[in-house]
Amino acid sequence: MLTLERLEIVQDDFRLTADWTLPMGARAAVIGPSGAGKSTLLMAVAGFLAPTSGRILWQGQDITAIPPGKRPLSILFQDQNLFPHLTIAQNVGLGLRPDLRLASDDWRQVEGALERVGLGGMGGRKPAQLSGGQQGRAALARVLLRARPLLLLDEPFAALGPALKAEMLGLLAELAAATGATVLMVTHDPGDARRFADLTVLVADGVASPPVETAALFADPPPALRDYLGREA
Repeated sequence: MLTLERLEIVQDDFRLTADWTLPMGARAAVIGPSGAGKSTLLMAVAGFLAPTSGRILWQGQDITAIPPGKRPLSILFQDQNLFPHLTIAQNVGLGLRPDLRLASDDWRQVEGALERVGLGGMGGRKPAQLSGGQQGRAALARVLLRARPLLLLDEPFAALGPALKAEMLGLLAELAAATGATVLMVTHDPGDARRFADLTVLVADGVASPPVETAALFADPPPALRDYLGREA
């Protein structure tokens, strides 16, 4: 499980606190107004931003000071993190070795991951030759190959249309269920939270609130969420 223990992040006049635990295998959305600190929260969990105080624990182990690359997680951004000069197979292969010194068995794993996300036979293409949805699938294939138990997503499908976004969220849910990964996904879209997440973390007014059941949260939203939904839902 992921535990944020009395976590505090301070940057100039910005302050965000969090003190809660996310159960193993949970799928949680992170929602709230722009600038509230949703991405900041993910950056701290990923290790790209050091908290001012408090601890980040995974399965009871303190990972607060562990470098990003050594943390038990993968992170996916909106731009999908694909390198345009590499083939799709090479982009996915980075999930196994950053230097791409892969053995034949490794390349078979790459092809297996591509097939699993519906991109079998497309490994030789460059990202520019794929649609937005296919690029998202390639990014998920790399995450799948990394096989980390915690997956962080920062609005990875925000640029996609409604139908394609729903398809990608469905695929993400399938992969998370198959691997048992714990997922924390930032989104601006309440529909994403309702469609994908069992739990939702509301970030507003300087606080990342403890995860609560998504359906219950939206059925009886607190004032901060009600204000947010009124503007953006």
